[in-house]
Amino acid sequence: MKTKLNHQLVAAVGLLFTLNLQPSTLLAQGSLTPPGPPAPTMKTLQQVEPRVPISTAPFTISQPGSYYLTTNLTVSGGNAITIAANGVTLDLNGFTISSTANPASGTAVLINGGLQDITIQNGHIQGGVTNDGSGVFSGPGFRYGIFYSGSEPQNVRVSGVSVSGCLNDGINVGFGASTTAVENCVVRTVGGVGIAASIIRGCVAWGCGSHAILGNQVSDSRGESVGGYGLYAANTAQNCYGISSNSYGLYADSTAIGCYGQSSSGTGLQARTAQNCHGSSSGSGYGLFASWVASGCYGYSVSGNGLYAMTAQNCYGQSSSGIGLQAGTALNCLGSSSGSGYGLYAGIALNCNGSSISGTGLYAMTAQNCYGQSNSGPRALSAQNANTCTGFCPSGRAIEATIANGCLALAGTNLITYKYNMP
Repeated sequence: MKTKLNHQLVAAVGLLFTLNLQPSTLLAQGSLTPPGPPAPTMKTLQQVEPRVPISTAPFTISQPGSYYLTTNLTVSGGNAITIAANGVTLDLNGFTISSTANPASGTAVLINGGLQDITIQNGHIQGGVTNDGSGVFSGPGFRYGIFYSGSEPQNVRVSGVSVSGCLNDGINVGFGASTTAVENCVVRTVGGVGIAASIIRGCVAWGCGSHAILGNQVSDSRGESVGGYGLYAANTAQNCYGISSNSYGLYADSTAIGCYGQSSSGTGLQARTAQNCHGSSSGSGYGLFASWVASGCYGYSVSGNGLYAMTAQNCYGQSSSGIGLQAGTALNCLGSSSGSGYGLYAGIALNCNGSSISGTGLYAMTAQNCYGQSNSGPRALSAQNANTCTGFCPSGRAIEATIANGCLALAGTNLITYKYNMP
């Protein structure tokens, strides 16, 4: 039996070797010779970091490209970095550019006139200029932080840069006809303009000898000046805060939205149209002045008018000795004076309230559904046409009107009119 199995196994193996075993199937496929040396697998330094390092100053950028600082830079005078080519990105890389020049001189980053497509970002510019407390700036450092020579540059963006202690401007890339933007930057203690650009977003400029922030469209920013405007927007200011010692706290040529302006002696906030804004003056200036419309606003002044607008809607004006609220048309407004001024003074007053300590509470040519009060003044409510009104005045005339319809007069000499109708 065993012999029979062995014979069968031998026969099967023989048959396997005779089935389609061509010689070509037994040979290696292709050449074993290498095609050449191995190709490089690592990137060059230029491929890893395709930028030009800057490790010394002064330094002039004369070719387009991307440049970055590798260390802190200090100069003893003059300019630290000069940009003399279009299409340049300068990354300060978190480092600081400083100057020991005394008196202050030069510019930390100077952009030659008429250039375009420039980006400066991520770092610090530091000097030793200080304010003596009376608005006089002096000390060592740069005259300018970031500035330009000649005509205004175009397509310039500055972001994430802080500047301090410069004798003149902090960051000024032009805001006239230029296309420039400054974002998320901080400037402190400079003798001139804090930040100037066409578009300014999320910036702070504090302790500036001239205007703190100058722009066309300014948003989410704060400017504080000891010698000029706190914040000026040639077009629109939105969610901004401006403070000035002797000029406008915040001034917007067109519209101010959600803004706050404060001045020690000038106007707190001025705009053509003010929406949900707050303005205050510690002197004789207007608290808030809107040449067209003020809506949802508050204005306060110590000795000037609290709030003025051609049309005031849902506003409140307050003054210690002047007019609380003055408007051509006042709708749903409140005005008060803590002195001898009018509480509310308007051509047309609708659903308004005016009060004064020693002056007239509310005065209007036409007053409808209004209330006037005066604690010790001559009259509480005075109008040519008073309709459904109430006046309260302990010592003077509660209501004085040519025509009074459905009115109530309390205390004083009560209602005095030339013609009136009582229900």
